[in-house]
Amino acid sequence: NNQTTGEISDRYPVYFVPAGYVFSIWSLIYVGLIAYSFYQVRNNQGQTEEFQTIGKWYLLSAVANSTWIFLWHWNQLALSVLVITVLLISLIGLYARMVQAGWEQGAATRGEFWCVFLPFSIYLGWGSVATIANITTWLYAIGWGGLGIDPVLWAVALLVIGAGFGVYFGFWRRNLAYALVIVWAFIGIAVKQSDVALLVYTAGGLAGVVLLLALLG
Repeated sequence: NNQTTGEISDRYPVYFVPAGYVFSIWSLIYVGLIAYSFYQVRNNQGQTEEFQTIGKWYLLSAVANSTWIFLWHWNQLALSVLVITVLLISLIGLYARMVQAGWEQGAATRGEFWCVFLPFSIYLGWGSVATIANITTWLYAIGWGGLGIDPVLWAVALLVIGAGFGVYFGFWRRNLAYALVIVWAFIGIAVKQSDVALLVYTAGGLAGVVLLLALLG
C-alpha cells in the first residue's frame, strides 16, 4: 500500500512507539526464522515431538505475522490488534514448549540454542513490545481519552509493565536475549521522545535496570 511499517507508526504521536530505526530488529528476527527453517529441514528435526509441537505454533505465528502486515499497511488498526494478539499468544505457546523441553535450563544442543531458542526468544521479546505499541496506537486512532490521565503518565505505566516483562525473563528466567530486546526498544523510545524529559529518564533508567538484572540473572 505504498507505506512502510515505520511510516504508519510515525503517523500516530503516541509515546510508547520507538524511533524508526528500532524496527530494523525485524531483519534479525527474519534471519533467525530462516535459520530455524534450515535447521529443522537439514537435521530432519520435524519428526521429533518437540519440533512437531513447535511447528504448529510457528505456523500459527507465521499466518498471524503475514496477516498483520497486510492489515497494518492497509490501516486496519482494530483488526491488527486482534491479529498481533494471536501472534503473541502463538509465540508464548512456542516458548512454553521450549521450556517444557528443558531448553531454557540449558538442555538444548548448540544447534537448538542458536537456531531455535535464541531466534524465538528475540521474536517473543519484540512481539511483547509490538503488541503494547499496537494497542496504544489503535486507542489513539479511535480517540480514547485515557480516562483523563495525562498520556505521558500512561506511557510511563506501559514502560513499567514492559520493564516487568524484561525483568521476569531476563532475571528470573535468565533469558538475556529477551531482556536485550526490551532494552533496545526502550532506548528507541527515549530517542523518539527526546523532547519529553520524563519519558527519556524513565525509559533510559528502566532499560538500565533490566539490563543489569538480566546480567545478574
